[in-house]
Amino acid sequence: MEKSPIFDKTYRDYLSQIADLDLKSIKDKLGIQVADGKVIIPLFGRSYTVSGQGISGPEGRKPHLSTCVILCKYLLMCPSHEPREANWVSFKDFKDAAPLIHSFATAVSNPISKMFSGRSSALESVCIKIGGYRPAENFSYDVSIQFDALPRVPLLLLFNDRDEAFPAQCSVLFEQRTEKYLDMECVAMLGMLLYSYFSDLA
Repeated sequence: MEKSPIFDKTYRDYLSQIADLDLKSIKDKLGIQVADGKVIIPLFGRSYTVSGQGISGPEGRKPHLSTCVILCKYLLMCPSHEPREANWVSFKDFKDAAPLIHSFATAVSNPISKMFSGRSSALESVCIKIGGYRPAENFSYDVSIQFDALPRVPLLLLFNDRDEAFPAQCSVLFEQRTEKYLDMECVAMLGMLLYSYFSDLA
């Protein structure tokens, strides 16, 4: 993980706020486990431990900055009641996404399209390896895979491979209520994290 005074301060501030949380009151709202004052949060199927003392990943080490921020924000933004807006939307459809729309496309959707152009079966295989599964709803795409990014934050990947007329195209969708659980920077980082998993396995 990168070391910087700004990150260290931000990290300590987040931990201080988490130490003041009533974890038992939010565990069911967020679908997390609480034991001995620590929270267990699955992120793309990998378990992370969070407490006021620190954050550790599956290997027992402090995760990357982006992962720490996502986990902290998920705890700190816990809504008072379960949001109802379960319809799928693209990143650009979130009301606060405007400043990040271009970076999301250039860091997530476009690279996935290029990486798996002509390789839709490889994309599906990689998705399954990192915990993806076929959604209950049918979509008219070459590949449609859902992920449980966080317990209350699913992610949907839709991919059409290239043909004679069009290049490969990838869309990464979220439920509308995701914005009640994470800010837009964290939603964007979830997409980037997914792409990093693809890069490791493709």
